[in-house]
Amino acid sequence: MKTILITGGAGFIGSNFIIYFLGKYEEYFIVNLDKLTYAGDLKNLMELDGHQRYKFINGDICDKDLVEYIFREFNVKGVIHFAAESHVDNSIVRPEDFIRTNVLGTFVLLNAARNIWLDKPFSYKNEYAGSRFHHISTDEVYGSLGKEGFFTESTPYAPNSPYSASKASADMLVKSYRNTYGLNTVITNSSNNYGPRQHDEKLIPKIIRNALNGEPIPIYGDGENVRDWLYVEDQCKAIDMVFHKSRAGETYNIGVMNERKNIEVVNIICGILDELRPRNDGNSYKKQISFVEDRPGHDRRYAVDPSKIRNEFGWEAEKSFESGIFKTVNWYLEKYSTKVNALNRSQQL
Repeated sequence: MKTILITGGAGFIGSNFIIYFLGKYEEYFIVNLDKLTYAGDLKNLMELDGHQRYKFINGDICDKDLVEYIFREFNVKGVIHFAAESHVDNSIVRPEDFIRTNVLGTFVLLNAARNIWLDKPFSYKNEYAGSRFHHISTDEVYGSLGKEGFFTESTPYAPNSPYSASKASADMLVKSYRNTYGLNTVITNSSNNYGPRQHDEKLIPKIIRNALNGEPIPIYGDGENVRDWLYVEDQCKAIDMVFHKSRAGETYNIGVMNERKNIEVVNIICGILDELRPRNDGNSYKKQISFVEDRPGHDRRYAVDPSKIRNEFGWEAEKSFESGIFKTVNWYLEKYSTKVNALNRSQQL
């Protein structure tokens, strides 16, 4: 049995990945280290209660003693590092939280791996041969694109927000530990993920929740900002491939060239809600769309070229945006309906 440390596994992508990974493989034991900030929720992992190959630890990746204890106590032979502060708006208000978690936390994890896995630079201890550190990053490190072109793995970094700058810094630390110490590292930079278990603050859950609550659906600026939307389970499968198959020191962009303007995403979701959960007054949810002041440093367009991961591993996204977003809206309809029903029951008691 091989132990993998997953950081931030109670969050959106991490929880989806753990469920996917334990379901696919029987030879792994997973330790999930998560601080359970507002964005982490153990309800995302309720189906793993009592699972014999899963251990949750409530803790901070910046806690050097705890991290090294976990490496030694559980004989960790692989790390998949999801844990991060990730909401751009929050990074503008509280950048220090992002520097601490995303930069210092990544350093603590890398240093623990170096101290425990290596005898000296470029020399792994026999029992840790092949142990790998997989860092989960974002396309936002590359900055903003114009109307044409795509980010590739060789695109120079040009982060524009405290969030993307902190992730770019973490990426550089990972690369440095590969080049200086010979640590077996890989990095994946993905486009915007969506799907089940995402925090309510993110765009797609917020659209659905506000629509159902009869509240304004806020869209920054003119709504013309463009993102490449990747269904979270397709991201999990790509991470799985890279973790198991890639050469050490490589970077892979994960995306689907499935670009949508923010206003398009909102209109599509409103159309699905009009069909599945019509408003009582017969009007479309689109009437709730409200344009608000743009946030500072709002990148206009992200789009990644996934040719490298496709050519090397044959990875292809299985979900189209149409099928993925329909499934996603249904998931949140059930989640928010359950919350409303629970609240109504409590008020009747």
